[in-house]
Amino acid sequence: MEFPLAFLIVVFLGITTLVSQVEARAFFVFGDSLVDAGNNNYLATTARADSPPYGLDYPTRRPTGRFSNGLIIPDIISESIREESVLPYLSPQLTGARLQNGANFASAGIGVLNDTGVQFVNIIRMPRQLAYFQEHQQRVTQQIGAARTKRLVNQALVLITVGGNDFVNNYYLVPGSVRSRQYSLPDYVRFVISEYKKLLKRLYDLGARSVLVTGTGPLGCVPAELAQRSRDGSCAADLQQAAALYNPQLVQMINQLNGEIGTRVFFAVNVQRMRTDFISNPQAYGFVTSKIACCGQGPYNGLGLCTVASNLCPNRNIYAFWDPFHPSERANRYIVQQILSGTNDYMYHGNLSTILSTIDSRVAAIDSKV
Repeated sequence: MEFPLAFLIVVFLGITTLVSQVEARAFFVFGDSLVDAGNNNYLATTARADSPPYGLDYPTRRPTGRFSNGLIIPDIISESIREESVLPYLSPQLTGARLQNGANFASAGIGVLNDTGVQFVNIIRMPRQLAYFQEHQQRVTQQIGAARTKRLVNQALVLITVGGNDFVNNYYLVPGSVRSRQYSLPDYVRFVISEYKKLLKRLYDLGARSVLVTGTGPLGCVPAELAQRSRDGSCAADLQQAAALYNPQLVQMINQLNGEIGTRVFFAVNVQRMRTDFISNPQAYGFVTSKIACCGQGPYNGLGLCTVASNLCPNRNIYAFWDPFHPSERANRYIVQQILSGTNDYMYHGNLSTILSTIDSRVAAIDSKV
């Protein structure tokens, strides 16, 4: 049977649209300095990474506000799934069709709790990040309508990385901190987890359906804590205990929340295991050290900020940490490798490859009914 040319064109365009819809995927990022792509550049705060030598190995060789020598985890995830890196929400470049790619709402210094990072004053705390997410959807709705916007958000990939600062920049910020006097460590961990659950529920209410939730790394092993709390180069015991209590309870809370929702929405990422790999045996992963930061000063290059006056290593690829708190781009690449295809030891509820296949299958199933 022969079909009219006009009919074949319509069928072709329909197939092309279906393929583009399956392949196109918005990406939304929430959290702290580990995933901040430059929102704090637009704020009056000291929690900034917009001056050299930050960005030394970024494609432009210029600082972008990322706390890295180059790319951070959201960039590498985008690169791995062949999507364009999403812009900071406060960037004036986030307009027009770029809004449909998603947005990065993360802000250095924030925590689950609103009193975390008070020393940085003007940062985008989690309630404001979630409010921006809602505002973003309103902006996209003006472009493509409410139904298509809901679809875009429901089928988006979401990453949230928050929690470490609630210990580093709150509970253990100073001896006898307000929170440490208010709570024992086990009680504080339970409190943070209960508040985190409220944030994740709000994300779900705002339409997120595929959310990567990272735990903390081994908090006591970063160069900043070695410099301030360690006499022999061993990890700081109190912060290690905090991470050991927090991470299993985070996974437990995620399982409980998914059970309440009735389907798998939140996917736990075992960042503690990922970082422990290269911290405990750096040479096995191509690093010469996991104790000394590439950029910094003082013991382990762990004191103060990374600035043009800091010690700077000549080869960032062989350092697990770029500055006193943040992994190098190469360490971030290892983390993303495990997120993308890691076993259950790294990704408790399926790796990103599996998650993306599920999203795409869901999109195709919906489209087949249209």
